[in-house]
Amino acid sequence: MKARTAIFGGTFDPVHNAHLAIARAALEGFRDAGLRRILFVPAANPPHKNGTGMAPWEDRVRMVELACAGEPEFEVSLVERDANPSYSILTIERLLAEGEGPLAFLIGADAFAEIRTWHRWKEVTGLVEFIVVTRPGFDYDAPVGALVHELGGLELPVSSSEVRERIARGEADVPVPRAVLEYICEHGLYG
Repeated sequence: MKARTAIFGGTFDPVHNAHLAIARAALEGFRDAGLRRILFVPAANPPHKNGTGMAPWEDRVRMVELACAGEPEFEVSLVERDANPSYSILTIERLLAEGEGPLAFLIGADAFAEIRTWHRWKEVTGLVEFIVVTRPGFDYDAPVGALVHELGGLELPVSSSEVRERIARGEADVPVPRAVLEYICEHGLYG
């Protein structure tokens, strides 16, 4: 692996414990191969979502910052602040222009299976390596030329939509870092 930094993009609406577990597992699994940092990139305007009901970008960024506090190998990027829409290729190009790189892209197998639907996907596959988080029973077909490293053995049945639903129901025991839950409650998010 040439990548020293892995981009971990998403809406993080909200960031939850499984996101952090994936990032930690990627660092642990690829540290000997040279991976040194996970760059969390909250999507400002994700093209695959309409934004309805989504927490504001600033709140999602702050929650990721709180979740990453105390994790020296985790960093939060504001590169998508003005992105409209938040296409991965544009984010990658901006990061490379800022001197980041070489880069890996940390992604779930379900999202990677849809890569051929991404804006300028062939360019994406040429600019980054992929760390694909595999799932039992879920297959994907990597495009020709994509450099893929698999990260398996994670059983993390948590989703942001489930977390939002549990918060809306008033549950106090949700799988998010304590500081994130406090922020959600303080700002009345998802309730």
